[in-house]
Amino acid sequence: MSTIHSLLEQPEWRIIDHSSRGPHFDALQSFAFDDTLCASVGSGESESIARAWVHHNTIVLGIQDTKLPFLADGISYLEDKGYRVIVRNSGGLAVVLDEGVLNLSLIFKDTEKGIDINRGYDAMWELTRKMLGNYAKGIEAREIVGSYCPGSYDLSIGGKKFAGISQRRLRGGVSVQIYLCITGSGGKRAELIKDFYQLSLKGEQTKLVFPEIVPDTMASLSELLETDLNVQDVMLYFLQTLKEESGRIFASQLNEDEMELFRYNYQRILERNEKVLEI
Repeated sequence: MSTIHSLLEQPEWRIIDHSSRGPHFDALQSFAFDDTLCASVGSGESESIARAWVHHNTIVLGIQDTKLPFLADGISYLEDKGYRVIVRNSGGLAVVLDEGVLNLSLIFKDTEKGIDINRGYDAMWELTRKMLGNYAKGIEAREIVGSYCPGSYDLSIGGKKFAGISQRRLRGGVSVQIYLCITGSGGKRAELIKDFYQLSLKGEQTKLVFPEIVPDTMASLSELLETDLNVQDVMLYFLQTLKEESGRIFASQLNEDEMELFRYNYQRILERNEKVLEI
């Protein structure tokens, strides 16, 4: 486990907290923020960064989802349910974000030889286990078939998925991201994505493989642990764990140079998103 600790044990962690910005916080901004911060960390202008973010009623599609034959019908269904639909600038498939889902990003400077991709995933898995150590002992990292956006680093308890990890590399920086379903119904979130795929596929065979969602394979942490654990609780554990790992954490916002790059990145992502979703 020494390589895992070496990624968490940074000299200091710069904390950027976007977890309480409310329902008008655009999820596309989060991708622009992480791209911007990757550049800052990658160039050596910033220490390692830990960012927390929450978005309300948003479905984030992957690029592969945009190839669905009846995508417009699926998007209309989600919008009728009160969700905004966006496409992220990295891999993966559809996920649900709402006020009960806490997203965390760990942003490191890449090494000359390159941080091994599994090492980045392992760092986030280890962080989650440390954060939730007082509640959950058996957090596994393996693909949960039947979940949405399945992957080899799905985090689960008792075979039910509550989190998924992704990774993005840009301009010398590595951003490892996780969504943690803290409150609410994991099964209802999965049901929403199941309906989306059914409406977007209509039984048609496609070259790309899309998941067959089984809602019972997903749950929130509050359901799994039968406790009143909430997003604010997990935020506190997140900060405490990073402080224990590094000895120093400090709150921060973007500086002027970063804000300028953020505005550029956000505009680019907005335009790209509009183009991709021209149906």
